[in-house]
Amino acid sequence: MTTPPAPVLLPVPDAAPAAASTDRRARLEGVLLMLGSGLSSQVGASVAAQAFPVIGPVGVVAVRQWMAGVVLVAVGRPRFREFSGRQWRLVLGLAAVFAVMNVSLYTAIDRVGLGLAVTLEFLGPLAVALLGSRRAVDLVCALVAAPAVLVLTRPQATTDYLGVAFGVLAGVCWACYILLNRTVGRELPGATGSGAAAAVSGLAYVPVGAFVLYQHPPTVAAICYALVAGVLSSAVPFLVDVLALRRVPAQFFGVFMSVNPVLAALVGYVVLNQQLAVPDWIAIGVIVAANAVAVSTTRRRPR
Repeated sequence: MTTPPAPVLLPVPDAAPAAASTDRRARLEGVLLMLGSGLSSQVGASVAAQAFPVIGPVGVVAVRQWMAGVVLVAVGRPRFREFSGRQWRLVLGLAAVFAVMNVSLYTAIDRVGLGLAVTLEFLGPLAVALLGSRRAVDLVCALVAAPAVLVLTRPQATTDYLGVAFGVLAGVCWACYILLNRTVGRELPGATGSGAAAAVSGLAYVPVGAFVLYQHPPTVAAICYALVAGVLSSAVPFLVDVLALRRVPAQFFGVFMSVNPVLAALVGYVVLNQQLAVPDWIAIGVIVAANAVAVSTTRRRPR
């Protein structure tokens, strides 16, 4: 009887390199998306400020929300009748955050100044980074970036406690925005959730905006500034952030938000010719370094 030939054992390809490559690509995409979102938001804020003297912060936010709703509904094309009860609750929660976040920040800026308002708002993503991370490196990066943000924004002491409260409210909204946007991105495909939330938020601002614009008649230039800000500071970040949060963990997103004061300082330096002192450049270097460490050590969680 002949002995059967030994089976040929083919090498099994190792899936680890492919998975690592996919993880790196997703992380890089997430970082680029967050950079684009932050830069768009800061440029939009500089444009929005041009309309403040005419229609005020609330008027600018109202026009921004209307513009963001139109753009995001056109992009996301949400099918409202197909939403489940859970999806509606998430959309309504995100819409409430959209409605409150910007108006609370702009009101805080108007009352206590840009530096303190931005510092208080940063407490939101900082809390997400500190409380949501189980890695020591994320905690260290967040704790290193926080004092650098203080140096860069140089908040001044104030007794306007209402303005401080609005700044803290903006920080709470930003933390909720990060967590809700990530969940909405998992529950609803594409930009469906962002489009639906922006539409609901825009509808909520119809009576508010109509009243404010009646009290403060707008000029064509002011409306144009607010519309541009609606695209750059609302529509683009709302759409891009939900895509970024599908690629990076929420706690890393929270750490990376510390680049927003950096982007604001650089936009002011390039666009408005606002000079930066030596401590500013040192703070920028520290924030960039902390985020570089966080980027290089972050791994995307499996879906």
